[in-house]
Amino acid sequence: MNTEEQKNMQISDEAVIDVNNVTKMYKLYNKPSDRFREAMGFSKKKQLYKEHYALNNVDFHVKRGECVGIIGTNGAGKSTILKIITGVLSPTEGEVKINGRVSALLELGAGFNQEYTGLENVYLNGTMIGFTKEEIDARLPDILAFADIGDFIHQPVKMYSSGMFVRLAFAVAINIDPEILIVDEALSVGDVFFQAKCYHKFEEFKAAGKTILFVSHDLSSISKYCDRVILLNKGRKQAEGTPKEMVDLYKKILTGNDGPQETREAGAEEAAESTPIPEGKDLKSGLVINSEAEIYGGGEAEIVDFAILDDKGLVSGNIEKETEFSVKMKVEFRAPVQDPILAFTIKDLRGTEITGTNTMFEGQYIPPQNPGDVREVTFTQTMQLQGGQYLLSLGCTGYKDGEFKVYHRMYDICELTVVSDHNTVGFFDMRSKVKVK
Repeated sequence: MNTEEQKNMQISDEAVIDVNNVTKMYKLYNKPSDRFREAMGFSKKKQLYKEHYALNNVDFHVKRGECVGIIGTNGAGKSTILKIITGVLSPTEGEVKINGRVSALLELGAGFNQEYTGLENVYLNGTMIGFTKEEIDARLPDILAFADIGDFIHQPVKMYSSGMFVRLAFAVAINIDPEILIVDEALSVGDVFFQAKCYHKFEEFKAAGKTILFVSHDLSSISKYCDRVILLNKGRKQAEGTPKEMVDLYKKILTGNDGPQETREAGAEEAAESTPIPEGKDLKSGLVINSEAEIYGGGEAEIVDFAILDDKGLVSGNIEKETEFSVKMKVEFRAPVQDPILAFTIKDLRGTEITGTNTMFEGQYIPPQNPGDVREVTFTQTMQLQGGQYLLSLGCTGYKDGEFKVYHRMYDICELTVVSDHNTVGFFDMRSKVKVK
């Protein structure tokens, strides 16, 4: 047995989740009749479908007691790999080995019968996992206390709100004493207090030496709770490493600056390096743009390009807390404008203005502009907002004959996510220093 085989055997022996060269291929047909023709054997000379690889030769291992995150863009294969691990789907090629009792929360209400009451579903799920009625009876008080949905436990789950659904589903998953917990985005449905309770349970699980496999778009949670992160991209494992390394590389993928598609190992230097913005490419193309943004103005000026830049100069909608970032905007003037004012504002998802500034507040005077003139402004500051999702608004305004004018305004034009592993109460962190005697 060579050294590489010994290494692989050692990894497999230590792993509680062993994913070996897993591929999942779907056949995409142009029309239903093509599927029928192939099933009947009428298409031996011609392939009537296209092959779509949701996963392509994915390989990773999760050791006992680890909290491992999986991140990637939509369509990267995150949910598919979890469904294969839990047995909901079968791989086209490869195999998955599990060593331990698994509890999975894959999607809202998965495994629940809509016509059954919440209580009946608790017993149904427990029985499916292999518990006796007596064992479920013993755990029922903890399940009901964690879910905290009151008398709704006796109502059919089809009457539940999404928040109640996820409360009960997570309460069942977390209280059946699993050795491996698998969660796919479900926690984003619960309120902030319920999420806090769930993450506290995560920490209890980790302290007890249990294993968590966690898929989320919430990069703050990934950074705070995961020991290691696997980055999927277009069905392949792009990289594997520390949360910070993988979040940096994920931001490159979002902006199209990820470079070659070869798999990178943990500790690779390129994961944290800055990549220059490609020539001739709009900066805003690297951001998540709101197609329903409110855009209006008199037309005397137009914001033709904009960006959020992280501390490495990359266009990114994901900014780490306590790092320097910039908001950049480029404005073309279509008519004479006297003393224009350029501004940005950051709001929460409820529309509350959290912070922002403009060139007038900052004492940066912009002289009168003529048709064809172009101005760029960059606002640079340190990110002190709490981890979470926000919305960015941009504007070009000014005064004409003493009257306030809006030349071009873009309300809630793009998403801004703050990544943080340490949050306090409220919108921003006062960086408190604490002494306990």
